[in-house]
Amino acid sequence: MVTTDFASAIVILALAFTSYLGKMSITLLLLLQVIVAILNGLFDPATKGMLPQLVEQDKLTQANSAVASLRTLSALMGPVIGAALYAKLGITILFFINSISFFLSASSEMFIEYKHSSREGSRGIQEIVIDLTKSFKFIFDNKLIRKLCVFFLIIYALIQPIFTVVLPLFFRTKLNYSDTQYGYLQMVIILGALFGSVLVGLLFGKDKKVTKSLMIGCNMLMVMMLAFSVLLLPSILSQLGEDTLLYFLLLLGVLCLLSVSIMFIHVPVQALIQRETPNEYMSRIFSIVGIITKGGIPLGALMYGFIFDSIEMHRIIFLVSLLIILISVVCLTSLLRLSDI
Repeated sequence: MVTTDFASAIVILALAFTSYLGKMSITLLLLLQVIVAILNGLFDPATKGMLPQLVEQDKLTQANSAVASLRTLSALMGPVIGAALYAKLGITILFFINSISFFLSASSEMFIEYKHSSREGSRGIQEIVIDLTKSFKFIFDNKLIRKLCVFFLIIYALIQPIFTVVLPLFFRTKLNYSDTQYGYLQMVIILGALFGSVLVGLLFGKDKKVTKSLMIGCNMLMVMMLAFSVLLLPSILSQLGEDTLLYFLLLLGVLCLLSVSIMFIHVPVQALIQRETPNEYMSRIFSIVGIITKGGIPLGALMYGFIFDSIEMHRIIFLVSLLIILISVVCLTSLLRLSDI
């Protein structure tokens, strides 16, 4: 974590100097963005792997809720602060401030009291492959983690593209609202995620209540997906109007609650995986879980893109809603049979 934050700070500091010298280009910007994304990919599993060793097991849900809340808050405030600083100070100073923030983050992480048991032996490519093989085997051998990973993959592949593909397309082609109103919609979605992550920590912070949060989240997800598919129907659009305040408020409410339901699922699933995973496997398992969840998103987006070329949007979303109901019922029934939870 310390190394990746320092590396990110140096990369962004290089951007600041490049901008100051007037040498900025799209190619360079994209290249350094890829590097920062890779560093974040190394940083994220380490944080999730370390968390169970920093807090008591019965407080894992609360800890994951706090981390998710802060990340969502940063996603909400970051663009606002960034836009204000960009308008007032310019991009060079903004890059410099961003670099300093990574230096401060790395410095603060050096004070974390964490006991790490390092293994002896070479750390070559062969051993990395062996480690990954063992991690995949561990996931397949553990029924609970395997089922949670499959559930995560399907849900993320079906739900996340709704925010990134379906909603922008629907807003642009079927509705007559302004870009500002679309911004409000995006803000409410992030606020829903923030509210959901905070609520999970407050209501289901105890270890025994993790499954209850998961069940409520799945039920809410099923209802909100059906509600969203209803709002997409041409008959509903013609009755309520594609530019009325009533329709906009209904859309806001459904998408906000949909975002809440995702956090009600995400936080407990993460806590359950952490509870079931030994410390020596923790970061590697979350690396693979990250690949599974984030890897499903572009595949889902690609799938939606191809299907929308031949089938109407409201029909696809209705079928996706039915599929989510089926998957949620099957997965919940299967998970609740396991003695672990």
